[in-house]
Amino acid sequence: MLRLALFLFALCFLTTSSFARSFVTTKPRPVDSFLPKPKLENAGVCSYTVIIKTSCSSVSYTRDKISIAFGDVYGNEVYVKRLDDPHSRAFERCSSDTYKITGPCMRDVCYLYLLRQGYDGWKPENVKIYGSYIRSVTFYYNLFLPNSVWYGFNVCNGIANANDKSSQPIIASTASM
Repeated sequence: MLRLALFLFALCFLTTSSFARSFVTTKPRPVDSFLPKPKLENAGVCSYTVIIKTSCSSVSYTRDKISIAFGDVYGNEVYVKRLDDPHSRAFERCSSDTYKITGPCMRDVCYLYLLRQGYDGWKPENVKIYGSYIRSVTFYYNLFLPNSVWYGFNVCNGIANANDKSSQPIIASTASM
């Protein structure tokens, strides 16, 4: 009877974890040495949905150039030099902007960096990434991004920086409904 109960528990856990959403709750950090990778020639092409929510305590809107780069532990990376049209009033206070992006197919996203260049300022609340072959993931910023500095998260291999205990990731998973 105990074996049956353990078997059912393990089966439920494995089934539920494959449909889990990840929430990355470490603090974002500046990255001085990050350079986006050139596009891979022979990589498969996949589609991703990126939803960026701007904080209600941000400036009313920004004309700043916003770039994004995200990828997986295997070196696959999606990079967009400028997400928005400068005349679209994207990234308005208390709003969400959705982008359909194509790039190399990857496993689960484990790093995300944003770059803001301009004079208006901008405070993203969070960034959600969805894709057909990856679990959705949410990265929480909720701070004003510095100008001209890649800023974000790297939780690949479960370690952001092995020498800095404060940057150890805390990843909580909950079953999606």
